[in-house]
Amino acid sequence: MYYNYAMIELNIPGRATLRLYHLVCDVNGTLALDGRLIDGLFRPLNALRDRLEVHLITADTHGGQAEIDHLLNLHAHRIQPGGEAAQKAEFMRSLGAETAVAIGQGANDAEMLKTAGLGIAILSREGCATETLSAADLVVPDIFTALELLEKPMRIVATLRK
Repeated sequence: MYYNYAMIELNIPGRATLRLYHLVCDVNGTLALDGRLIDGLFRPLNALRDRLEVHLITADTHGGQAEIDHLLNLHAHRIQPGGEAAQKAEFMRSLGAETAVAIGQGANDAEMLKTAGLGIAILSREGCATETLSAADLVVPDIFTALELLEKPMRIVATLRK
């Protein structure tokens, strides 16, 4: 498969080498609170675009996704009500799940994180579902820390090495 993006390669001792081309972020609870983009997220997300293709995935619970798309200059993949976890996991598979990092915190993000080459759960102001914590490779305190790890991937290697 050909990708237009560089990538992030993680050589993790005791694990397979990860070649990440995609970043998939849940929106509500992860990038947004009550349907509004968390202040300060444009810059760290934009900084990753030279290495990862950034994807947003949402059910647009609060109806503010059009504004978020505009602010980030992206077009979110919208999922339909019902079977949301399965739809998110299927989206990951359509990208090539082993080449993607997924970030989320809701119960409907657990399968997405489990399916991804690298799953990162964040503790957000909405909380984090326990099944999502269990499905993640890493758990971090917030979205800014998750994005910072992708900027400094040796931190991921240090945490996941066996």
